[in-house]
Amino acid sequence: MLKILVIDENRTRTQELCTQLIHSGYQVAAVLSATDNLPNQVAAFKPDVILVDTDSPSRDILEHLAVMDQTAPRPVVLLGSDRSNDTIRHVVEAGVSTYVVDNLDPARLQPIIDIAVARFRHYQELRGKLAEAQRQLDERKMLDQAKTLLMKHRKLDEAAAYALLRKTAMSRGKTMGAIARELVESASLLL
Repeated sequence: MLKILVIDENRTRTQELCTQLIHSGYQVAAVLSATDNLPNQVAAFKPDVILVDTDSPSRDILEHLAVMDQTAPRPVVLLGSDRSNDTIRHVVEAGVSTYVVDNLDPARLQPIIDIAVARFRHYQELRGKLAEAQRQLDERKMLDQAKTLLMKHRKLDEAAAYALLRKTAMSRGKTMGAIARELVESASLLL
């Protein structure tokens, strides 16, 4: 059973939404009237999904969602009525998983949440792959810099410089990337 954090300034609309969530098999973790202090609220209630119902997503709401996306990412469903291209672009940039414009048919609530969760998981997987690719690229650059230093200052060819880095990494029980970083950082102090 997924826990949903509901954020809505309109109490009448909130009551109807919560009733539909419970009817659809979700647990309502809490109901907030604003996104202020959202990362702390997320930490306190530990929701699986955040559902924000607003007429038009304000800059404050989107900024709070963007901060939360960086500090405590969760799938976010945003219900609104603003269909402008700028708003949609800002909503996506804030990390919202699904943006539903205009009236929400209660029968569509469960598939919308399912899509938001699936999209969020896919995005997190892509984000992880991107971070790993960036880490590998940075490590590759560091290895190249370390090899260049060894080739220049120890008069080694590329294969010998690589072999020395590998041998040092193995003897110290570290990765070649860590050894390369230490060498480059030490050289920057000396040169």
